[in-house]
Amino acid sequence: MFKNLYTKWKKSKLKDKKYEYLFEEPVKGEYVCLDCETTGLNPRKDEILSIGAVHIKDNRIVMRKRFNVFVKPSKKIDAESIKIHRIRPIDLENAVRPKVAIFELLEFIGNKPIVGYYIKFDIAIISKYTKKYIGIDLPNESIEVSSMYYKTRKKTSEYEFIDLKFDTIMKELDIPVLGKHDALNDAIMTAMMFLKLRDLTPAKTTFYTN
Repeated sequence: MFKNLYTKWKKSKLKDKKYEYLFEEPVKGEYVCLDCETTGLNPRKDEILSIGAVHIKDNRIVMRKRFNVFVKPSKKIDAESIKIHRIRPIDLENAVRPKVAIFELLEFIGNKPIVGYYIKFDIAIISKYTKKYIGIDLPNESIEVSSMYYKTRKKTSEYEFIDLKFDTIMKELDIPVLGKHDALNDAIMTAMMFLKLRDLTPAKTTFYTN
């Protein structure tokens, strides 16, 4: 009941009713895996520089349905930032305005659950834009692959450390490296993680949170 009231309240905040489709029941077995490259790690003050995403349907990554866009920042990116995300000013010459990128992303995602690595950060920074443009945070459910991986690890005690770094999970799952700090490649690699982990934990694949 509370969830229904919360959904109704969020719908009432929409600036454009055409985005009510974001609250519809998703088709079972369909997901979107996404990744953002950003100017920093603070969703409140930092900006998105690129977004990569792919559709997942049942047990496969649908490569013909992919999303890859560079986003124009409001100010010049600094050298220290470039060392982290490796996106150069030349890469942003044909970047699109944030509003265009976000509207295109919403169409691509639809009402599908969103898969990602530390996905709460990506959703938080995307929500900064969606709140501005359509009046609400991104409402889609999310699935965290690092949580899925954690649940597959056998621990000798409750205090045992589990390494959840992206590279570690990749290595443990024998996922091929496609190229780092590229939003689309990261999304594809994370999608491969998800599918492999879902096979390892078939009863524990719905880690949905609002």
